[in-house]
Amino acid sequence: MPKMKTKRGASKRFRFRSDGSVKRAHAFKRHILTKKNTKVKRQLRGSTVVHSSDMASVRAMMPYA
Repeated sequence: MPKMKTKRGASKRFRFRSDGSVKRAHAFKRHILTKKNTKVKRQLRGSTVVHSSDMASVRAMMPYA
């Protein structure tokens, strides 16, 4: 059976933590920032964890992570 391929876009967006959770960046922080207030932009900084309902699709995209 051939090797399964990793989705390259997913490997650039997600990182697996040692406990099995998946780290991701926040959305809505790339452009059109002038109409967003400072509080929203500050809260979009940093990273967060992928929701449990999306974990199956992330694991399917990254079979060897």
